[in-house]
Amino acid sequence: MGIGSSKKKELRILMLGLDSAGKTTILYKLKSLVDLQTLPTVGFNVESVKYKGVMLNIWDVGGQDKIRALWRHYYTGTQGLIFVLDCADEDRFHEARKEFQKIVNNTDMKGSPILVFANKQDQKQAIKATHVPNILGLDKLTNHAWFVQPSSAHKGVGLDSGLNWLIEQNAKGDGSEDTKTKPVQLRPAFL
Repeated sequence: MGIGSSKKKELRILMLGLDSAGKTTILYKLKSLVDLQTLPTVGFNVESVKYKGVMLNIWDVGGQDKIRALWRHYYTGTQGLIFVLDCADEDRFHEARKEFQKIVNNTDMKGSPILVFANKQDQKQAIKATHVPNILGLDKLTNHAWFVQPSSAHKGVGLDSGLNWLIEQNAKGDGSEDTKTKPVQLRPAFL
């Protein structure tokens, strides 16, 4: 069986994003379904999450400026990227785009499917997920399949839909063919 076989039972997933975007909250919501109070991640957290018969080894790497220089050391062997964007913090969109572009332009990440959690959709000031492809430059990617999922880490909404897509992409293959996937067009009904 090829590497893209649907029989694959374990995936290495890298979760990145700026500090305070909600990465660790998402990780522990997936792990225990509990909304935990988290502190800024210094270094990384790694958790194995069994989801629909697939073991996801999720690496949540801190997003502070000083830690971002180390992100590239986690790229090798990554089978999927989860990028978490704080959609309620418009002042940091440019910074998020710059860091996101560094990730996707690294050759070690070539072909990795990209799931973007358009997080904090439960906050009034959050921009809609439909704006995220433009904010991050997703529409210009040529070597990654991508998907934008509106989410609320604290409420756990949108997380399942995003993981379903990521697992499906890994079952299809290396993520480099037919590179664009349309983002979710509507905000989830809970918002």
